[in-house]
Amino acid sequence: MSLAARLAAAGLGLPDYGRRDLGAVLSGALASVGAADAVAGRDAKADQARLGVGNYRHVVVVLLDGLGKLQFAPWQGHTPFLRSISRKALTSGYPSTTASSLALLGTGRPAGQTGMLGYTVRNPRTGGLANLVSWHGAYDAHEWQPYPSLLEAGAAAGIHVTAIGKQRFAGSGLTLAALRGGTFVGAEGIDARVEAALRAAKRPGVTYLYWAEIDKAGHHHGWGSDAWLAELEEAERGLRRLAQSLPRGTAMVATADHGMVNVAGAPRWDVATDRVLGAGVAMVAGEPRALHVHLSDAGEADAVAARWSEHLGEAAVVATRDEARAAGLFGAMDPHVDERVGDLVVAMAGRATVVDSRTQSPASLELLGVHGSLTPEELQVPLFVAEGGA
Repeated sequence: MSLAARLAAAGLGLPDYGRRDLGAVLSGALASVGAADAVAGRDAKADQARLGVGNYRHVVVVLLDGLGKLQFAPWQGHTPFLRSISRKALTSGYPSTTASSLALLGTGRPAGQTGMLGYTVRNPRTGGLANLVSWHGAYDAHEWQPYPSLLEAGAAAGIHVTAIGKQRFAGSGLTLAALRGGTFVGAEGIDARVEAALRAAKRPGVTYLYWAEIDKAGHHHGWGSDAWLAELEEAERGLRRLAQSLPRGTAMVATADHGMVNVAGAPRWDVATDRVLGAGVAMVAGEPRALHVHLSDAGEADAVAARWSEHLGEAAVVATRDEARAAGLFGAMDPHVDERVGDLVVAMAGRATVVDSRTQSPASLELLGVHGSLTPEELQVPLFVAEGGA
């Protein structure tokens, strides 16, 4: 059975690469402000049409970390403004995780080209784990991810480009890899970030605004919790104010990088203590919902894949690197990225996880909400579009 068929049988789906994926957002925004020619590797005008946005002098793109389309849907009574501007869903890429998704949004290219293959990835130069959020263990961001970002391309084309986030993200490895270019504005609170976006929107151009709070609440309290719902309501308030305060001739486009599943009480295996999973495994990278399994002997990949598949049963789809490449799991793959991919790639189904307590922190093992795989809950992300009118 093909990998695509096995994924479908497990309730998993492939990303809509090159069409209605996260890569369409900044690409379409640049086309909207007249800079379609700055976009390489995508059809920016087609992306603009996919977003359903017209031509504007300024577009503010908001990334709501952790708000999946299927998490938003049950709570629309709490978010009447967002409900009123909601459009057809987009998809994340694989894995459905922040580092990979920010690179897809930022460059328009999938993880198979950017090399942003998960929360952690094996660094082929050192043999150790590289954390692509903290950037610990990774090498120079421009070498790790060599493609220019869309913000960088827009700025080079003469577009006024602004990126807004917490000050600590300025110049970080993840920022430089995924969203380099333009002017970075540090703003700590939600209201400060909205104010910064409104100031930037006074000039023609594109603004990117990162919104972290929903994801943090989901990880620590679970999506649907009181803490998570409070952050969703804060997003409703902040985005309503942003959209309604934007001047005429501008627009706000908001989306998310991934969804989330709650894993309390769900099946969990630990490679560190499970003899079946641990045999022949040199390193586990990625995250508990989307694993890269590096083997002591790559020639045993088929045999180990069969053993993992039998042991995990319906809780996972296990593929070799070759199968993942052939199925386009990571999108088009550049040769230099190949060695960062595990000998086995494991996408978890349902709410199950596989952890490795040898390398994961105790705090990460206690997270209630996680993501990374290809369930609709993780893969589908919302799209909100509103015109300015102040």
